[in-house]
Amino acid sequence: MNEIQALLMGIFQGLTEYLPVSSSGHLAIAGELLGVQDPDKIMSFTVAVHVATVLSTIVILWKEIVWILKGLFRWNGQLNMEQKYAANILISMIPIGIVGVLFKDYIEEAFSGLVVVGCCLLVTASLLSFSYFSKPRAKENISTLDAFIIGIAQAIACLPGLSRSGSTIGMGLILGDKKESLAQFSFLMAIPPILGMALLDVKDMMEVGVEEAMAGISMSALIIGFFAAFIVGCLACKLMINLVKKGKMIWFAVYCAVVGIAVLAWQLLA
Repeated sequence: MNEIQALLMGIFQGLTEYLPVSSSGHLAIAGELLGVQDPDKIMSFTVAVHVATVLSTIVILWKEIVWILKGLFRWNGQLNMEQKYAANILISMIPIGIVGVLFKDYIEEAFSGLVVVGCCLLVTASLLSFSYFSKPRAKENISTLDAFIIGIAQAIACLPGLSRSGSTIGMGLILGDKKESLAQFSFLMAIPPILGMALLDVKDMMEVGVEEAMAGISMSALIIGFFAAFIVGCLACKLMINLVKKGKMIWFAVYCAVVGIAVLAWQLLA
């Protein structure tokens, strides 16, 4: 992966991590178009872009994170709002934790290839469309049960082409949670799993050695990819929060449907 390819792949990662169009699916498509070997096989690049997207979330949502941390250690005889919010985030992580520990390798082996990406993009389009046209009552707060169900949606979104943000936000809208709080909750609940994935990749890097972990990419390309993912991630995170509040998710459903059909046609006619 050269500098130009790393720049473009970093941009794709930062943009699609937050927009409901599937970062894993688009990285697979972009890698194919750019002639890049599977970016997930370049461990150092995977770690760099994962850390970059986490940092962009922290930068955009730092006020909310500080609010949670301040209330987390304050006790008045019962759980306060911040502690309940943190508990919901922990509960939402249970499904992805189970999938990550027990089924990660199986999913990567069994569900690879652009045909799977195309099919999952169509599923993402269907979910976003259903959440847009359903009109349930808007709840004041995300309940514990809703947090767990949204967590299940996040776990299922391990499939390439199935958008994590689209699945979690779409599921929350179907459950009747407020648009104003869903994007924020979706991005905050993603921080621990993404960091966990990065730590697992670091562990693998230490086992195979720095030389193999850096195989296929130079340090300059790695740095370029990191900053591209971080800067674009900041912009995409802020944009997505505003779009969810305004109820503009349907346009991403149209986009995912068009790309999914195009990918399937490309693979079937190739």
